[in-house]
Amino acid sequence: MTADALHHRTLWSQIGDLPHTVEFPVIDGVRTRVLRLGEGPSTIVMMAGTSGHLEAFTHNLRALAERHAIIAYDYPGHGWSTLVEGGTLEIPDYTRHLLALLDHYGLERPHLLGESLGGWIALKVGRQHPERFASLVLSAPGGRMVGRAKVGRAQSVSADAVAHPTYDNIKARLNVVIHDPEAISDELIAIRQAVYSRPGFAASMKAIAALQNPEIRQRNAVTDDDYAAQTLPVLVVWTDHEPSGDPEDGRRLAGLAPRGEFVLVTNAAHWPQWEDPTTFNAAVLDFLERVDAA
Repeated sequence: MTADALHHRTLWSQIGDLPHTVEFPVIDGVRTRVLRLGEGPSTIVMMAGTSGHLEAFTHNLRALAERHAIIAYDYPGHGWSTLVEGGTLEIPDYTRHLLALLDHYGLERPHLLGESLGGWIALKVGRQHPERFASLVLSAPGGRMVGRAKVGRAQSVSADAVAHPTYDNIKARLNVVIHDPEAISDELIAIRQAVYSRPGFAASMKAIAALQNPEIRQRNAVTDDDYAAQTLPVLVVWTDHEPSGDPEDGRRLAGLAPRGEFVLVTNAAHWPQWEDPTTFNAAVLDFLERVDAA
């Protein structure tokens, strides 16, 4: 299969023949969309990025579910979970919901696989509650205080896409995180159009975007100490076109973690799990196999 063909496979062509469930339990007061599939000695909890949804892991689910149980879900205010009508969504809100999800499913020490915002959440909750997790996989993790120039374009394009969720605006939004526009599938665009068009999503997006406010971001920010204080095994997956920093930034962050490892995905931007799933899936499976065997 060519790379282009892989990028344009749909979620259901990837997992339609596998036993799976999509359900909406109420977790921490939030009707939460959850996808479950796979079996194995350990569970991977998969967490997407800001304003994202579980389809961000379309090209990873099948490979990872061959050896592990998988739970992928939409955060409060995101995807097809309960939207937020006002206020802000900050990291403690996401971590409280995640811990409640673990309790709901009786999960003992799952692996966390977080992309962007998901990596931010994983770093914070892994530091606060290391006894509850087995490892952290951080795919282009967010949360650091970076220059406004690095986030300005993403914020502007996101605002346009939410206000006017046309095909072209959504594709422009996704092209911020996916380096090659040809790798952006029509299904991914259609899903995000449907999410952004939900009644009330514009208000929910204001709560989601609160973390881009400098004052709010500062009190939630990821610091070097969040990496250095991790007692869990950590895999940092970075790219050569990561908007928040070059490969040496990612390598440095992985090196801060006492049990940190680093993988570089090339020809990719902020979604290495989508842009090069072959490299990503192999690296994650190798890392988790070693963690589980320890």
